Order: sequence, then C-alpha cells, then structure tokens
Amino acid sequence: MIRLVPNHAGRIERTAQVTFTFEGQPVHGHAGEPLVSALLRAGHLSLREAPNDQAPRGAFCCMGLCQECTVRIHGQTIEACRTYVSADLIVERI
Repeated sequence: MIRLVPNHAGRIERTAQVTFTFEGQPVHGHAGEPLVSALLRAGHLSLREAPNDQAPRGAFCCMGLCQECTVRIHGQTIEACRTYVSADLIVERI
C-alpha cells in the first residue's frame, strides 16, 4: 500500500527575488539559492560548450564533482552548482 504524503509546497518560504545577468540578459532567482537552479528554471540548459567538439554542456551532478556546469563569473571560472545567487552576479558561458 502506498501512503500519500501531504503537499507542503505552500509552506515553503523563499528568500527575496533578485536579478542577475547571464550572457547579458536578466535572470531572476532567489537570493542564496544555487545558481544552477536559477539558470535551469529560467530555461538555460546549456551553460558552456565542450572544449573538443563544442557540444552543449549543462548541469549533471549538481554537487561540484563533474565541472559540467562551469561558467565565468566576474572573470573567474567556477561551477554554477557551487555558487549562490546574488544581485551582483555577472555570469557568462565559457
């Protein structure tokens, strides 16, 4: 028998919504959430290109092990899953 779990989605408290830029375009996210989550929710599935064949790459492990979600933030290369959303982010594809 399957026990149904009540839907508690309405009880989730979000932080303030902020705007950052990705490839020069504004993206909305919640302060403190993982950057990769905000980018995926905004429809940005391809975050970089593979160095050998330029195939699109995006989120894979979402915990900083695979480096598939690396982006450039203020000139530094960093994993989007290990960075938190803030209003001052300027994010670019690599």
